[in-house]
Amino acid sequence: MTSDNYRKVRRILWIILVANLAVAAVKVAVGTLIKSASLTADGFHSVTDGASNVVGLIGLHFAARPVDADHPYGHHKFETLTGIFIAGMLAFIGGKVVYDAVVRFANPVEPSITAVSLISLLATLAVNVAVSVSENRAGKRLGSYILVSDSLHTRSDIFVTIGVFVSLVGIRYLGLPPLVDPIVSLVVAGFILYAAFGILRSATDILVDKAAVDTARIREIALGFPEVRDVHEIRSRGTGASLFIDMHIHTDPTMCVAESHDLIHHIEKHIQKEIGENAQVIVHIEPYGGIDEPDEPDEPDEPHGPTGPGGTDVPAGG
Repeated sequence: MTSDNYRKVRRILWIILVANLAVAAVKVAVGTLIKSASLTADGFHSVTDGASNVVGLIGLHFAARPVDADHPYGHHKFETLTGIFIAGMLAFIGGKVVYDAVVRFANPVEPSITAVSLISLLATLAVNVAVSVSENRAGKRLGSYILVSDSLHTRSDIFVTIGVFVSLVGIRYLGLPPLVDPIVSLVVAGFILYAAFGILRSATDILVDKAAVDTARIREIALGFPEVRDVHEIRSRGTGASLFIDMHIHTDPTMCVAESHDLIHHIEKHIQKEIGENAQVIVHIEPYGGIDEPDEPDEPDEPHGPTGPGGTDVPAGG
């Protein structure tokens, strides 16, 4: 990812941080006033949205550092480590929500639901939808793992808020029992823990260098060049912001170095166009069908020794 893209990601995270903190404050305040466990749980879930933005800003600070002698591939995996930290935060909040729901089962409290509280919830839902969609699009456009994973986190908040809204409407207008509230809060916890697992799995795949690109697609691109007779040992790792691809290709054994260099350059440019502009491609060239070894020169009948033919001295290295 370029330094300009990092600046754009940083600006987006700051904007989303403000939006998430505002949403969390409204949910927690309203949930506390009407004594709703599910709405309060949803508010704490939104707090983690804001906290993940802060963690993302910290991780981005380290990920944006340029390549150095100790990190020849850059510092991009700090984004991945940030994702793992966010997953841990979500898991902790999910456990707290489960604990609070169990307490409410033992001591049920009927929420005091008002039209204002429901309208406030719908307003925060609209904000979450806008944040999740815009953040996901920006993450894919800029190749930012932090933005994409954070948008998935926010997306889970959307479904959670919908569930809370339905439970409060059911209690207020359909006469459902108050126990519906802690039950829904358990559903909230399920979404939180599922989001944590998804982020953790994605981050783990990157850290263990899981294949990042469809091998068949790379092969198709390479074989699209008439000079390439075969492709094998295709490998890929990384993310959209820092993608590494290497492969072995077979070409005409008579190709010169300059022609081989141009071919590799064109393959890399095509892969960057079709798959990702940040892709770095390494190609190992092999002769197609092998190449005959040159005949060894005949051994002279008598060695010339330290003097050349006819007795002339041959200087060292000459």
